[in-house]
Amino acid sequence: MHGIFVKTDHPSIVLFDLDGTLIDTAPDFIRCLNDLRRQHGLPALPADHIRRSVSNGARAMVRVGFGLEPEDPDYLEKHGAFLDLYEAGIAVETRLFEGMDALLRSLEHRGIPWGIVTNKPLRFAAPLVKALGLDTRCASLVCPDHVTHRKPAPDALFLACEQIGADPAQAVYVGDHERDIEAGRNARMKTIAVRYGYIEEPETVDLWRADIIADTVNDLAKLL
Repeated sequence: MHGIFVKTDHPSIVLFDLDGTLIDTAPDFIRCLNDLRRQHGLPALPADHIRRSVSNGARAMVRVGFGLEPEDPDYLEKHGAFLDLYEAGIAVETRLFEGMDALLRSLEHRGIPWGIVTNKPLRFAAPLVKALGLDTRCASLVCPDHVTHRKPAPDALFLACEQIGADPAQAVYVGDHERDIEAGRNARMKTIAVRYGYIEEPETVDLWRADIIADTVNDLAKLL
């Protein structure tokens, strides 16, 4: 763990980003992208090459897998095909990060509600959370569909707090992307950046201005 974190004795709420923070979705992203590449006669890419871009969503997967940007003629076809594959096998290999279930149970035991604030569309987030049995445990699930402005705007974080009846000033937001930390700062929450997530340039985490950086889930559990 690095940095200085003024820990709240009784935080009113803990909010988590989804992919790369709460759950390890990379195996299913990797499988789907390489399946799509094989359909087009291309060899599979190394898992690590794909993994570090997972937090940037389907657009990043199409870029990594096919070198395409949204303005390219073949982009929409590849983007749609990837999303269809992902939706059909959304929780085949996806799991909570090791140690995360114990962390969540600790929060629940202490009566501290926790929620999910993600840039993953509801179309994918809701069935994924349900498949992992988290839908009956999380106090809130906020996706871009629910707000006008997605992260790094604070709208989704404010909505989660409103749904739970919590004061944002007493909340903590945990994420593995710079936009997560920026969103938390914009909402005036305490922020924790997790270095174990899907980070393209791990050395840049120290520049995100999070209140603290947790290298592992165990570090995170000690903080919360």
